[in-house]
Amino acid sequence: MTASVPAAHLAHLNVATLRHPLDDPRIAPFVALLDSVNASADAAPGFVWRLVEEGEADATGLRPAGENVIVTLSVWESRQALWDFTYRSGHLEAMQRRREWFERPREAHLVLWWVPVGHLPSVEEALERLTELRAHGPSPRAFTFTAPFTAAERALGGAL
Repeated sequence: MTASVPAAHLAHLNVATLRHPLDDPRIAPFVALLDSVNASADAAPGFVWRLVEEGEADATGLRPAGENVIVTLSVWESRQALWDFTYRSGHLEAMQRRREWFERPREAHLVLWWVPVGHLPSVEEALERLTELRAHGPSPRAFTFTAPFTAAERALGGAL
């Protein structure tokens, strides 16, 4: 008899260090893309949730990882749904221009992990997963697009 895998969604955290303050004219093209990219995410197949600052349309005002670091925290139905949004939507334009606005990461800046359906991760939880990835490399608890793990592999190691 095989145990069933608990239903899971994919959580995603990305941190990016700004080259200039968010209100600097050199960052204006990035800021101009925010509404359309966020609307695209909200409407994307497989999108579940994204972190937004209370009373705002995005999370750029939240700085839990440092004054010049912005965070993107979201939940998706699957790895494929997040991949499609990231690399096959209007988000790709922002990705292609990221070096204009953000410093090149010196360590892991993106982490993925499986969460139970209905769970919305906190920023603290997300930053802990990023710290784990940086310290130990990819594992079923904290991984990347290039070194993925399935929800089933995560379930083998214990509760999501």
